[in-house]
Amino acid sequence: MSASRTERLLNLLIALLNTKYGLRRSELREKVYHDTSGNDVSFGRMFERDKNELRQFGFEVETVTDLGWSEDDPATTRYRIGKESNRLPDVQLSPGEWTVLLLASQLWERAALGSAAENALRKLQASSGLADVELPVGVQPRIKPAGQAFDDLVAAMHARHPVSFPYLAGTTGSEEQRTVEPWGLGSRFGQWYLAGYDRSRQALRHFRLSRMTRAVTVMDKEKYSPPSNFNIREDLDALPELPLRAAVVDVRSGRLLGLRQRAIPVDSPRTDKHDDGFDRLQLNFRDAEVLAEELASYGPNAVAVAPEELVAAVRRRLREAADFCSAPIPAFDLADASHARTARKRTSEDQLKRMLQLVPFLVHNQGLHIQEVAGRFGITRKELEEDLQILICSGLPGGYPDDLLDIQWEDDHVYITQDLDLNRPVRFTVEEACALLTGLETLNGLPELAEGGALESVTLKLMAAAGEEGLRAGALAAPEVSPADSAILDTVRHAIGRRAQLHLVYLSPQRDKVSERDVDPLRLYSLDNTWYFEAFCHSAQGLRNFRLDRVQELKPNGRQVSSRLAPAEGFPAKLFTPSDDDTIVTVQLTRQGAGLADDYYAERTAGLPDGGLVAEIRFGNTAWLPMFIAQHGGAVRILEPAELAESALEWIEASLARYGG
Repeated sequence: MSASRTERLLNLLIALLNTKYGLRRSELREKVYHDTSGNDVSFGRMFERDKNELRQFGFEVETVTDLGWSEDDPATTRYRIGKESNRLPDVQLSPGEWTVLLLASQLWERAALGSAAENALRKLQASSGLADVELPVGVQPRIKPAGQAFDDLVAAMHARHPVSFPYLAGTTGSEEQRTVEPWGLGSRFGQWYLAGYDRSRQALRHFRLSRMTRAVTVMDKEKYSPPSNFNIREDLDALPELPLRAAVVDVRSGRLLGLRQRAIPVDSPRTDKHDDGFDRLQLNFRDAEVLAEELASYGPNAVAVAPEELVAAVRRRLREAADFCSAPIPAFDLADASHARTARKRTSEDQLKRMLQLVPFLVHNQGLHIQEVAGRFGITRKELEEDLQILICSGLPGGYPDDLLDIQWEDDHVYITQDLDLNRPVRFTVEEACALLTGLETLNGLPELAEGGALESVTLKLMAAAGEEGLRAGALAAPEVSPADSAILDTVRHAIGRRAQLHLVYLSPQRDKVSERDVDPLRLYSLDNTWYFEAFCHSAQGLRNFRLDRVQELKPNGRQVSSRLAPAEGFPAKLFTPSDDDTIVTVQLTRQGAGLADDYYAERTAGLPDGGLVAEIRFGNTAWLPMFIAQHGGAVRILEPAELAESALEWIEASLARYGG
């Protein structure tokens, strides 16, 4: 959409909103489009495209036909937009409800629904005013992004398009092409699942996203109708958990302490050709692919022995990693690349959607500083002023002073005195309703929120406001966010509140060692149900992040915090704190692995023709990068520095050698 089309659509919207009886096509052509070409066919196509565009933004264009005449006669057909049918009802929220809603909106972080949650939150702020609330200490949960497949499936599910993807079948271990009508997407047993109608099997089937071996293809020329009462959470709750099985693994002596803590020694004869210095262990597992991902990351320090399904899964990951590392390097240019993948180039569609949120926001929040308004919308001051310049030139046909939007910001404080019926936000889209309502349902797993009344009351208010779109939130179910060990979380939370130091015994898998530290805890946060706490580590003399499930002992040491550091700015907390001593590594990511650029806070990215990315990422410790490459089995490789790329490939080839090359 060009800038001129953005302005035209805005003027068309204002004209259709401000007519009681409707405007004929000839009137719109002359007064809004200023079209004097005389080509009725060309204008008709343009008008139909614009109506479809407005529909995507939440405005349904009504067609009114004069009594006794045909709708096919343009001289007797008029168009308008109802002022109430497209508007979000007023939603009044208490400070407690705003706090819960803010947590729910920020759950998604960088996932596909993250921007939808932000849009929904701004619409609520536009209808009920701003609310400055503080997030409670120890309650900053997030949903871990599930990769590009998640984004593609959410978009297809909401648009009701079938999808096609290659899938590694768990029963046969072979790759099969599947065509599915997506009914729901949810998390179960720590994995994301797609539930939908499998056209080849002609039945409901479940597909784990991590088994989709290549990119999802959305069949956007086709439509389907899902069951009206399908609820993904109820459907996945009925899935039986995989049975517990035993795996035999050879582990290098003195290594992989975390793995050893979960295993038991096996006294059985060794018939393999591995070097001496390995111990045979037995591990319990439920899913071979999950364990294979972990074992592949250990490289030559761990070798799967049985069952054969597990051995084959590890070998396949290592082989795919080696093949990708050996493939030709594509042409790319990071010189003019964006400084973050999430900061994609803004489109005119983004601008129009933002302006439709901006006007009601300004109406209900008069006099805000222009920089604060820009911050609320996540844009620069220059971008905001460009929006305002378009708005003040937009209005009713004729363009008289009283027929234009009236906005002033000369003193750096923004006021709007003429809103032309754009003073209320558009109703929630399906994506926006799902993002907030699914987020609120997820927060039920946190006792300190579920026990209060704010979570229930704000959910009921949003369900009423979302209407039909809210009913479709049952097609999405987020993972549980409650911690596995609430006792450790409570200890950390209380220490933060009392500003007390903690002494902890901590297992670091990257360094493969257990260390003791004294730390000043600053805040808690999570990814799904994996919780972390950010603290000033007195041993490292800097900020560090500790996983609660890797804490082996934790207790107050009797001292008060001694550092003056506050939690790092912004929400959510980052898992990695960059420093000047970090190594900048250039990696190539496939389309499946593109989400890793966000997970590891890539500084610059450049897109590739196949949908993949080249990204620059800072790493404080590069020794574990071969583990990182092997773990993701052909989704990521190192391009620069060359010596790191070579050492990673050698490490993976040495791992493969233990499986016969």
